[in-house]
Amino acid sequence: MVEVATVEVPPGGAGAPPHRHSGPVFGYVAEGEMLFELEGESERVIGTGEAFWEPGGDVIHYQAANNRTDIRCQFVVVMICAPGAPMLTFVDEEELRARAHLRAPRPATAKPAL
Repeated sequence: MVEVATVEVPPGGAGAPPHRHSGPVFGYVAEGEMLFELEGESERVIGTGEAFWEPGGDVIHYQAANNRTDIRCQFVVVMICAPGAPMLTFVDEEELRARAHLRAPRPATAKPAL
């Protein structure tokens, strides 16, 4: 199954809590700036007109937050779901603690995603 969605995150919004997708996700930032972070990668800012992807599977998606406090962030995602699996699964705090060693070092000024 393939799902296409437009996601809007209000100014300063944190977006969805940590989660994973059963299959790959491809996206495009239509407006604003997204603070994006996948397990094992440093967080980065993705601006208007830029694309992103995540492999899905076991990789935790920590952040898809609005990097700006003055404008919204809007992005379009194409999510490919593995057969018989949920499109999105939220990660609980116990699993986040158990996998903390797989998360890239956090900037000193960043707020925790938990």
